[in-house]
Amino acid sequence: MERVTLRIPKQQIEEVEQLVDSGKFPNRSEAIRSAVREMINEEYDEQPEQQPRERNWAKV
Repeated sequence: MERVTLRIPKQQIEEVEQLVDSGKFPNRSEAIRSAVREMINEEYDEQPEQQPRERNWAKV
């Protein structure tokens, strides 16, 4: 896995923390990885001809 640094508004981080605190995700990183996976899946659902044959994503 690679490390990525990004800036996110404080309110959004607080909402991510609430998801972690509620037990939906084990930590912030997994919550953000999940959001990225969902965004990519939605994009491929809209344009299926661009979908790669296989995805080897790590799941925690």
